[in-house]
Parts: sequence; structure tokens; C-alpha cells
Amino acid sequence: MLARLLGPQRRYLWFWVFTGPFVVGLVVFGYVPLVWSVVLSFFDAHDTVTPRHFVGLANYASMLGDAAFRSSLATFAVFTLFIVPTTFAMSLGLALLVHRLRWWRAFFRSVFFLPTACSYVVASLIWKMAVFNGVRFGLANTVLRWFGADPVAWLSTTHPPWYWLVIVTVRLWLQAGFYMILFLAGLQRVPRSLYEAAAVDGARPGWQTFRYITFPQLRATSVAVVLLLVINAFQAFDEFYNLLSTSAGYPPYARPPLVYLYYVALGQGQDLGLGSAGAVILALVIAVVTVAQARWFGLGRKEA
Repeated sequence: MLARLLGPQRRYLWFWVFTGPFVVGLVVFGYVPLVWSVVLSFFDAHDTVTPRHFVGLANYASMLGDAAFRSSLATFAVFTLFIVPTTFAMSLGLALLVHRLRWWRAFFRSVFFLPTACSYVVASLIWKMAVFNGVRFGLANTVLRWFGADPVAWLSTTHPPWYWLVIVTVRLWLQAGFYMILFLAGLQRVPRSLYEAAAVDGARPGWQTFRYITFPQLRATSVAVVLLLVINAFQAFDEFYNLLSTSAGYPPYARPPLVYLYYVALGQGQDLGLGSAGAVILALVIAVVTVAQARWFGLGRKEA
């Protein structure tokens, strides 16, 4: 009876049965909080998520005038300069090595991809308590002791800033395998006929074929990888917070925007209006940088 009433439209019924709950969840837990955050950014909202007094652009002016917030933006810029080229180079190098394997290719692909399944929190605690522990029993300091060097307080030494080594390496270990898979997919789409034609023309295998054939053919994949890396760098929170925070709080250095906004909105001040304004500013920065990158790389441009 129901099928007769629905007629030819019944084929759409199961589509909404399966996708409806996900759409509702996306709207309730994604779009509604996003819109409400934008609304709160124009109000005075201390200790509450309910707007009280309309303040216009005062929260935005306060955030932009806050030296700590500007410093957090500089921190993420430094982090981006570190993590984007290193992850790009490492993931591309791993993809090239794995792609050339005749045997055990699936094994090494799985081994390098496996860290992607690890939680950022768990990996950060391993790096903090086992690998780069500030005492002489940590793995890094044990290796230094083999060469007669003194132990290093990796996370509390600011001159030189050794904490960057800890932060970058844990992120590199966690995400290089994922981007390696993207490059592997791109390498599998490169026609073998190009390499055969290059060999006939006298091109030597190695750097020449990589520079003039492989890398140009990976242009679309490379652009996507760079865009994803920059966006993920903007969203850094877990490794910074779990590596550097202590019982005394978070240190004044290496504080990315999300960590700063976390303390603004959920710290002692509980200023959700100010925190929402900072979140909107950060989202606009991410959008501008992403669009600028896409225009720079010619993403979506029609081929002549």
C-alpha cells in the first residue's frame, strides 16, 4: 500500500532513510553551532551561550588588538612553514619508494599508513613521556648520552626552541602516511607510455624523469596535498595542548590560535563572545589563505 501511494517517488525514500540521520546530525552539531558562534561574536556573552548585550564589532576589535592573539597567529604561521614542506617532501619520498617496490608493497604501504589511525592525544603523550622526555631516561636524551651530550629539556627550552622539534615530528609521524597514499594514487595514474617515450628520447631514469614527467603529472595531487596540509596546520590543537600544557597551565610560547581561543572561551574569563569573534577571524584567515593558494596554483582553471 505504501509503495503504491508513493509511486515512482519511492526510490528516493531509502535515500533519505539512510542519509537523513547524518544530515540531521550535520545540521544540529555542525551548522547550528557555526551560525550561533557567528551570532555570539556580536554580543557580550560572559559565562553563557545566550546573547546578552549587542556590542557590534567590539569583540573583533578587541581580538585584533590583543597582542596574544596576534602572537598565536604568528605561531601557526611558523608551524605551517615547518610542517607543510617537511610533510610534503616526506610523503612524496615515501610514495616514490613504495611505488617502485615489486615485493612487499602492500606491507610497507600499511606500515607507513598505520600511524594515521593513532590518536593525536596518544601520540603526543608518547612523544612527551617516552621519546622527548626532559629527563635523561627519555629516548632522545638516551641517544644524546651515547654521544656524550647533556640531556635536553625539549619542551621547556626556548633558546634554542627545541619544542618545535617535538611538535613537528609528532605531526609528521601522524600524517605523512595519509598523504603518501594520495601521492601513490597519483603515481598510479601516470601513463607508462610517457616513461617509455622518455627512454626512447634518451632521458635517464631518476632525477630527469622525476623532474620532467613524474612531478608535473602529480600537479593536481600536489595542489590538493598542500591545501590540506595548510588547513590542517591552521587547526592544530591536540599536539600543542597535550605536549606543552602542565599542571601550572600553558606556557606563553608556541600557543596556536585554537589553544588561545580555548583559554579565552573556556578559561577563567569564560568570554564566549570574544572567543567566537576570534574563531570567526581564524575561519576567515583560513578561507582567504585557501582561496589565495587555489588561485596561485590555478585550481579549477580551464586548460588552454
